[in-house]
Amino acid sequence: MPDNGRNIYKAAREARGLTQEAAAERLGISDSSIRAYETGQRIPPNDVVDDMVLAYDSQLLGIQHLRASADMARSIVPDVREVRLPEAIMSLLDRVYAFTDAHRDRELLRIGKDGVIDDTERPEFEAILTELQGIVEAAMQVRCAKINAISMR
Repeated sequence: MPDNGRNIYKAAREARGLTQEAAAERLGISDSSIRAYETGQRIPPNDVVDDMVLAYDSQLLGIQHLRASADMARSIVPDVREVRLPEAIMSLLDRVYAFTDAHRDRELLRIGKDGVIDDTERPEFEAILTELQGIVEAAMQVRCAKINAISMR
């Protein structure tokens, strides 16, 4: 399961600054299991990935694992990449403002208020859904953004 040529499990562990041995200890699994996951020999079970997400402090890893392990998830869960927080926030706000400035919110209300989407409304509705998916993706990027920690003393 590579991410830009890199294994997502290895990238998340290294981003946290953990050795394979330290990660294995935190996760309560063997070093050989970590190596197998990071070389693509085995896919970690979901409960191990849940633990990795916590141990590596990486919600991004959870999203990447879900998308890589289930065909259905790829059609629902946005493809989120790691970005810095300012970039993620600007992208989200840009999409939200563009949506509202174009009055897409009002179009959605107009289309959906009767509870029926007829054949003439369908293309517009699908276009709005695509725009909303972009907003959801941008919101998830904010949630998974790389945050520079500042020590408060």
